[in-house]
Amino acid sequence: MSDYRPLTVAPAELFQENLAYHTEREGYFAGRHRVVALVRLLLFGVAAGGVWWLLSLGQTAAALGLALGAYLAFLALVGWHNRVGYQREHHRLLAQLNRDELARLEGRLAGFDPGRRYLDPQHAYAADLDVFGDHSLFQLLNRSTSRLGQDWLADWLLAPAAPATVQERQQATAELAPNVAWQQEWQARARHYPRQETDPRAFAGWLREPNFYAGRGWLLPLLGLLPLGALVGLWATFSGHGPGFLLLLALPAALNGRFAAIRADYYTHATTMRDALRAAHDQLAHFEAGTWQSPALQRLHRTLHATGGTAAARLLKRLGSIAGWFSARQNPAVAGMLNTVLLWDLWGIWQLERWKRRITGGLEPLLEAAAELDALVSLAAFRAANPGFAEPDLTAPALTVAATGLGHPLLFGGEGVRNDFTTAGLGQTVIVTGSNMAGKSTFLRTVGLNLVLAQAGAVVAATTLRTGPARVFTAMRSHDNLAESTSSFYAELKRLRLLLDMTEGNQLTTDKEELTMTGDLVVPAAGSSAATNDLATGNSSLATEGLPVFYLLDEILKGTNSADRHRGARALVFQLRERAASGLISTHDLELAALETDLPAHVRNVSFNSYLNPDGTLRFDYHLTPGMCRSFNASQLMRLMGIVLDDPEDEKKPV
Repeated sequence: MSDYRPLTVAPAELFQENLAYHTEREGYFAGRHRVVALVRLLLFGVAAGGVWWLLSLGQTAAALGLALGAYLAFLALVGWHNRVGYQREHHRLLAQLNRDELARLEGRLAGFDPGRRYLDPQHAYAADLDVFGDHSLFQLLNRSTSRLGQDWLADWLLAPAAPATVQERQQATAELAPNVAWQQEWQARARHYPRQETDPRAFAGWLREPNFYAGRGWLLPLLGLLPLGALVGLWATFSGHGPGFLLLLALPAALNGRFAAIRADYYTHATTMRDALRAAHDQLAHFEAGTWQSPALQRLHRTLHATGGTAAARLLKRLGSIAGWFSARQNPAVAGMLNTVLLWDLWGIWQLERWKRRITGGLEPLLEAAAELDALVSLAAFRAANPGFAEPDLTAPALTVAATGLGHPLLFGGEGVRNDFTTAGLGQTVIVTGSNMAGKSTFLRTVGLNLVLAQAGAVVAATTLRTGPARVFTAMRSHDNLAESTSSFYAELKRLRLLLDMTEGNQLTTDKEELTMTGDLVVPAAGSSAATNDLATGNSSLATEGLPVFYLLDEILKGTNSADRHRGARALVFQLRERAASGLISTHDLELAALETDLPAHVRNVSFNSYLNPDGTLRFDYHLTPGMCRSFNASQLMRLMGIVLDDPEDEKKPV
């Protein structure tokens, strides 16, 4: 575990201070931006008036000199204006980043990307644990500015990393977290370029295609000769030597027409990637300027310099400039003149292929390094914003979960109650009983989300957490599917079939549509199409072969009668105790809690309880208590909702 240096002030206070500062600086540069715009306007007016006056006096040379001087001064003012505009926008972006951090601290996540593109309903845990979607873990963590960085972060949340990899990420985020200004500078630099939705891996793959000039060496001399001839033709024509010289323009025009489709292809690829390339350059230049201590950051720093001796940021800057070369096509009139006279696009293609010869190993390593940094910045910012969260220890034996002060990371403003929880060893089942609304499901998600955070390399909502390698699996939200004629009960059975296959390592291969009896538990047959079509997927968590499974099952088999529910749940616990698995099962079935007596070495009871206030209302303390639940509230809740119970004895029965 690495040392974590906390911020010297509370995160909310720091973000408020940053917001005030950057808002003030944005206003300052906005004022300067208006002043420079006014100066530009005045310069134009004065210069135009001066040139007109000198021409009226017959001072042609002086007028031309004034016009040239004014033009150069105007170009300098344009550069100054752009720099001031960049600073104004930069501080606006930094102010917004701090507003975003304050919104996350308050649990206002609706404005952030929910990452639904990563949500597979059949994933081992993502849907049940709200990893993606509204009010999700992804919204809380994600500060990534690129599509590729978001992909990296999503992958980390979808599959457990090896403990050594987790430790690398922990060390990197511990180094980055205290420097909030550095993290926000990284994010703001990229946000200047909003058009980054294109997947850069497609562009990197396109760059590996054969060069246009390969086998067309005869074209290279023409790149110099034909534009020179076209310029001579234009000069001769406008100098009164006759329009015949305009025929010199026909040759470059014909060459452009011959390769029009190729030129259009280069334009499309280059312009769609231009913003992403410029953003990556600005971010990597920021990273390359630093000196880093943690192994992961040192490795990334070496990767970015292993490109033939040229820093990655410089290579990307050049590539971004070449991509910008093709943007002249956005003005058809200008592009037509540049291509007809200067073979503009063909020159751009030549520059791009020269750039490709300078980079060793292709563009992918640079883009992947930038994406990994993007994901690490997300984890570091999450760490900085939550100094009360702990860095988990993943060196415990498999299927160990030992936590103190464990809380739900998506409960904000002091709403969550912290609990201690421990389980260790294979074949262990903790049965969680409790009354309605007492917190059983929330606790299962609390455990699951913190395990996902720990295995991704993030800090966790706990005072301490010690755990070991495991694949998280959940069965908490089963829904019917009318399109597939699947009831919610059958959907849950298919989910449990997947759990059995994960813990046994079976492969789903056949297409028989049948049910089989395993003990007393009825599940879809291994290999049935019901299991294969809905559950056999390519998601990353199921590819983590060899790891034991930590399961979280909420009110299993609730879609059937109480007798079958009890028989099935009991059979499942008996099966799982002999497999490489452990976990928690929540239930209202008190008979299931009796398994603690039948299997004392494998089953343990814990509970959440509710209490009746003197005024007839209910009170929940959400504290995890050893043993089986003894208090129930279904009758009281029904009475509060206006349902009159005919049989007074019903109020004494647990529901």
